[in-house]
Amino acid sequence: MAVSSANRPTIDEVRALVVHQWGYDSFRPLQREAIENVLAGRDSVVVLPTGGGKSLCFQAPACAIHGLTVVVSPLISLMKDQVDALHSTGIAASFYNSSLTPAERNTVIEAVRSDALKLLYIAPEGLLTSNMLTLLSSVPLAMFAIDEAHCISSWGHDFRPEYRGLKSLKHHFHGVPIHAYTATATERVRVDIAEQLDLEQPEFLVGSFDRPNLKYRIERKAGGIDQILNVVEQHKGESGIVYCISRKEVERTAAALKALGYTAAPYHAGLSDIDRKRNQEAFLEERVDIVVATVAFGMGIDKSNVRFVVHAGMPKSLEAYQQESGRAGRDGLEADCCLFFGGNDLGTWKRLMASSGEANDAAYESLEAMDRFCKSVQCRHKLLVEHFGQTFESTNCGACDICLDQAEQVDDPLILGQKILSCVMRLEQNYGADYTAQVLTGSQEQRILEKGHDKLSTYGLLEEYPKGVIRDWVEQLIGQGCAIKYGEYNQLQVTDLGWAVLRGEHTPTLLRPVSKQSKKDRKLDPGAWDGVDRTLFERLRELRRKLATEQGVPAYIVFGDATLRDLARRRPSTVNQLLAVHGVGQKKCDDYGPQFLECIADYCVEHDVALDVADDAAAAVAPPPRERKSLSAGAISAFPHFKAGLSIGEVAQQMARAESTIRGYLEQFVRHEQITDPSPWVETETVQRIRSAIDEIGNGRLRPIFEHLGGEVSYDDIRVVASCLANAND
Repeated sequence: MAVSSANRPTIDEVRALVVHQWGYDSFRPLQREAIENVLAGRDSVVVLPTGGGKSLCFQAPACAIHGLTVVVSPLISLMKDQVDALHSTGIAASFYNSSLTPAERNTVIEAVRSDALKLLYIAPEGLLTSNMLTLLSSVPLAMFAIDEAHCISSWGHDFRPEYRGLKSLKHHFHGVPIHAYTATATERVRVDIAEQLDLEQPEFLVGSFDRPNLKYRIERKAGGIDQILNVVEQHKGESGIVYCISRKEVERTAAALKALGYTAAPYHAGLSDIDRKRNQEAFLEERVDIVVATVAFGMGIDKSNVRFVVHAGMPKSLEAYQQESGRAGRDGLEADCCLFFGGNDLGTWKRLMASSGEANDAAYESLEAMDRFCKSVQCRHKLLVEHFGQTFESTNCGACDICLDQAEQVDDPLILGQKILSCVMRLEQNYGADYTAQVLTGSQEQRILEKGHDKLSTYGLLEEYPKGVIRDWVEQLIGQGCAIKYGEYNQLQVTDLGWAVLRGEHTPTLLRPVSKQSKKDRKLDPGAWDGVDRTLFERLRELRRKLATEQGVPAYIVFGDATLRDLARRRPSTVNQLLAVHGVGQKKCDDYGPQFLECIADYCVEHDVALDVADDAAAAVAPPPRERKSLSAGAISAFPHFKAGLSIGEVAQQMARAESTIRGYLEQFVRHEQITDPSPWVETETVQRIRSAIDEIGNGRLRPIFEHLGGEVSYDDIRVVASCLANAND
């Protein structure tokens, strides 16, 4: 039954409740308007970005209004996290789902009947049973809050048929307001949500889709996992998610990260429920820093302090990318979102969609839009915002690879574009991007020589550039419509616009990576780390982890990173000063205040620093990230064999790999481990010959060394010895 609209609380009363329960002294954008809609009893559709505070829009008024708020949520893990967070602030809430025992379900039902709950979380299929509908019809209802509401729309990126039954709520519960909440919805999806829920003249509130605290960086895959490692190393000890397209890639990447000493766990649908739950809880409780996952990991993760999200392959839509990358920086602090895409990603997704039954025009349209986004040379923030129908006013976001000048325009893009497209034509538009790039670099690969493509006028035309850079330019030309891929093997074909380039009538935009030394630093919130004692911050993280483990809850439920930073900045000594810290409400102050105040006091005595300092402590300087060389997951699995002194043949036998593959692994091992002695793998006499040759002509390109040795020593041996010598000279 609907509760009376009389004596509804005011927005000021709700604000006071938020300060007391949650410790927030202000609303985020559109939270006030969303709460006012709830207080007025109007239906609404609220779209706020991940981290924009959607939950507070219904949780805060639910605590102030008489009656029960029913929250429809799609995932058991999401329900549990939300309820745990509410309990930590002293709010009566529960969930009802298949994870409960019969006795626990009866306890929840009795709590609903006795008006002992303010919020009940339930899945759509659980809500729409006859018993639950009968139960809810007998108690006062404040509202229905439909979380992850995009699931009801077939135009959304995560359509779930069971959500469609929610349209009957208006019939069963006349007069009870319904509010829909989501982070990712285009205008078409927003309208569809309202229609599918049969909302009555709903108010639409759409926040900005821009996440200025997120830094977006997009690169072509360079092979191996070194790009992932560079990101992970920059965020050592911090929480992050690495998304992979396939389960096999998840397992391989997680194993490689663990072998290198990082705490990482896999997550995908092929794991048992027990393993998935264990790995997820280890991540939430900060016993594991990194989760390597497929898209099966995402919607149920309500973790505020994820500092980086890596996509090791292209997502299937911009909506999916917005939501998955949006797992980073939900606390409003800075975070990195790095996407590494490959030329095969588009085909991989098409095959997966076909096999899973997801293939349709809307899905392919979304996939093509994502592919164009990856290859674009425009501001990443601008493209995302405009995809969702909003205007991006800034001319420089200061937080993406394009605007930070991590890519710069080439000196003469017209000439460069003409050379590349001319090579496509010389190859009779019958080869793919990778092969075209090899021809342009002057590759000696056997296939190129056999086909006579080393005789083409465009052969070696761009030999001064690395193949990967040329490959990027090919993709940029494709992204701008100068060429297309066609056929089973993604052959290249020049378009009408490409012909305009060849005739000199159109100049494309072509970017190249800037050297690491010249990359601009990201423009961050200047207050993000100002005055924060980082050593104290790490000690407070340890205390948070300990308390969370003892209570069996995610670490962020104790306190978020923003709160820990403020604690490490202010170093409060009393309860009153603790309550002034961002994110510290009365309940959390009562529960955790003594432990944190004691930890801070002990630290200040130990390090002879002052208590009760607001903003004048000096911010520590973070050490620069260590540069890594190319490294693959397969090579990492071979490292223990090399360390044990096994020969190339013995390692090949142990791993059931070809010796040529093992030699490639050995090269990576030598570089990564800074090996200076090549004798376990190259005969002593051969080592001496190679070193003598290097002394005479220098340790540069391998071919001159090979020719100096009369072709009698293999490139593999030269490569190992040259790498060891370079390590010794570093």
